[in-house]
Amino acid sequence: MVCCAFDVPTSCFYDYLTRRRTINRERMQQRCELRRLFKASRDSAGSRALMSMMRELGYQIGRFKVRNLMKEAGLSSKQPGAHRYKVAQSERPDIPNLLAREFDVQHPNQVWCGDITYVWAGGRWHYLAAVLDLHSRRVVGWAMSDKPDAELAVKALEMAYQQRGCPSGVLFHSDQGSQYGSRAYRQRLWRYRMTQSMSRRGNCWDNAPMERLFRSLKSEWLPATGYMSLREAKRDISYYLMNYYNWRRPHQHNDGIPPAKAEDRPNRVSGFS
Repeated sequence: MVCCAFDVPTSCFYDYLTRRRTINRERMQQRCELRRLFKASRDSAGSRALMSMMRELGYQIGRFKVRNLMKEAGLSSKQPGAHRYKVAQSERPDIPNLLAREFDVQHPNQVWCGDITYVWAGGRWHYLAAVLDLHSRRVVGWAMSDKPDAELAVKALEMAYQQRGCPSGVLFHSDQGSQYGSRAYRQRLWRYRMTQSMSRRGNCWDNAPMERLFRSLKSEWLPATGYMSLREAKRDISYYLMNYYNWRRPHQHNDGIPPAKAEDRPNRVSGFS
C-alpha cells in the first residue's frame, strides 16, 4: 500500500530490505579504522582531521561520510571553549615586533616562535617551553621545569638549535615574557646569530601560532586531572609534540598534512596546495 501511494516499485522495497540485512564489510572496516585513529588522538580529532588521516592511509573518503561513520560509532570530539583575549596597549621599544603577524613563511629555519605554559604534574605546577618553526608549524624544541625562568626558555632554544642543524639568521619571535627579555636569553640569541622580535604588550594574537599549539595540547592531550609525576608528564608531552603533533596530526595550515611531512613536500608554499 505504501509503495502504491508513493508510486515506488515493490522490488525496490524488497531490495532495500535485502541490503539492510547484508553486512557492509567495507563500511565496517572504515568504521573500525576511524575508531582506532580517534582513540589514538585521545578523543580529540574531528571529522576534518579524521578525513585527512583516512586519506593518508589510502581510503577514498569525504568529510560527510566521516561524519556519518562517527555518528554510527558514537564518536564525539573534544571542543575547547571560547576565550577572550586582551587588546594590545604598547610595544617594547628596544625589541620591536618585527614579525608583525606575517605567519606565512616560505622556508624552514626562517622564523621561529617561542612561548611558555603551565602543566599540573606531581601535585604542583610545572612549566613547558616550546619552539615552533612557522614554515610548517613543526615543533623543533621543548623543555620542562618546575621554574618558569630564563634557563627553561634557553633549554628549549638549545634543543631547537641542535635539532635543526645550527642555523643562523633565524628571526625568533615571542611574547614580552621576562624570560625572553632576560640578558641570558638575549645573549644566547646573539651567540646563535638570531634576530629577536617581540609581540606587543598584552596582545597574544601577535604570537597566535604558539597560542594555538598550547591550546591543542591542553584540549586534545593533557589529562583533566594532570600527571602523577614530572617524569610521566615529560614522557607523554614529548610523545605528543615530537611524534603525534609533528608526524601524525593533520594541520590545517599544511592543507591537512602533518608538519614534519609537509616539510618534505617539493615546492611547498605556506597555506596553499
